[in-house]
Amino acid sequence: MFALITDIALTHIAGRGRQTLVSILGVALGVGFSIAMAALMQGSQEEFVTSLIDALPHVDITDEYRDPPRQPADLAFDVAAYSNLRPREDTRGILNATEAMTALRAFIKGNAVASLKVQAVARAGGAETGISLTGTDPVREALISSFDEDMRKGKLSDLRASPFGIVIGDKLAAKLTVDIGDTIVVSSTGDITRRFKVTGLFHTGVVAQDNAFGLVNLKAAQIIAGRPNAVNEIRVRLNDAQSARDVATQIERLIGYKSVSWQEANESLLEAFFIRNIIMFTVVGAILLVAGFGIFNIVSIITHEKSRDIAILKSLGFAERDVRLIFLSEGLAMGLAGSLLGWALGFGLTKVLASVKFEIAQATEVTHLPVTFDLLHYAIAASFAIIAAATAGYLPARKASKLNPVDIIRGAT
Repeated sequence: MFALITDIALTHIAGRGRQTLVSILGVALGVGFSIAMAALMQGSQEEFVTSLIDALPHVDITDEYRDPPRQPADLAFDVAAYSNLRPREDTRGILNATEAMTALRAFIKGNAVASLKVQAVARAGGAETGISLTGTDPVREALISSFDEDMRKGKLSDLRASPFGIVIGDKLAAKLTVDIGDTIVVSSTGDITRRFKVTGLFHTGVVAQDNAFGLVNLKAAQIIAGRPNAVNEIRVRLNDAQSARDVATQIERLIGYKSVSWQEANESLLEAFFIRNIIMFTVVGAILLVAGFGIFNIVSIITHEKSRDIAILKSLGFAERDVRLIFLSEGLAMGLAGSLLGWALGFGLTKVLASVKFEIAQATEVTHLPVTFDLLHYAIAASFAIIAAATAGYLPARKASKLNPVDIIRGAT
């Protein structure tokens, strides 16, 4: 019976070849363009997140507390009021940084580096500009950041051999008109001045870093800041970047200091991606819904034209379910054919987009459109198409199954 129903359905849609082809092409275009659009949008999202993960520490521990420390009176009394409180003289920094680093290495799967951030002014020749210095261990820095890969001149490891060496962005070097081997004068806000020798230039593509950022040895940063043995940041890079949120929670519970995962630091961006994906799938659904109207139209026409055939089939013993299945199969057949053709079109469009290359001003290499080949895109697009086709075929099929063969044969409308 199933083979007979399938044969009748295919005969019906073959009888209106031109209209059937137009409906199938409509579905194919909807499926193909939705696959290409999804590949491009997901590819751009994944590339952005990858760049974000590579550029930032997975967990950033600072010398702050998420909640302000409680006053002694709060611990002793249920209700307490304060006025004219004077802050205690306290040099900011992570206390017991060595113990904190030891504790971190014991349970995290990854690498960590302790550093000191210092705001200073850099001078060379007649040029002067503000600079953000980070004192760090060059060896560990190479394990948790991409600066070693972003070096344009020199190597990050050269910094270790020069106690008062400095690695700066290429834009900052151009602003100060210095190169490797030249000397710049750095003054901190505490009026401590030291001369630093430029040992390397980097280019990250991030304007804020390339224009006003420098790496120095941790001891040098502590000297220029006038804070011996001080550390105000611990940066962590994990083997599994997606576990950063859970690890940050554990770290904060362990050492008390505020620990921010890269997901928390960029929460608004990740929410924007989520909303963009909803918009994308809404547009895809709308495209395929429009394509479904073409299938609805052709199946409705076939139902009207084949009303006498329906009467004959029901007179021969075909049940309403069988008649409904015939016309539903016609919609599904066109939806399935359009999906298969759309898969080929989507794959071709994705390949074309992936092959497009272009150059961005001041970029270091030829880049390309980021696309992702994901079987889920094909499954989702085909599912939308088949659901739309089934819905479009069901309504005429339901009408056809209700026709009275006696009325049709007598010529009743």
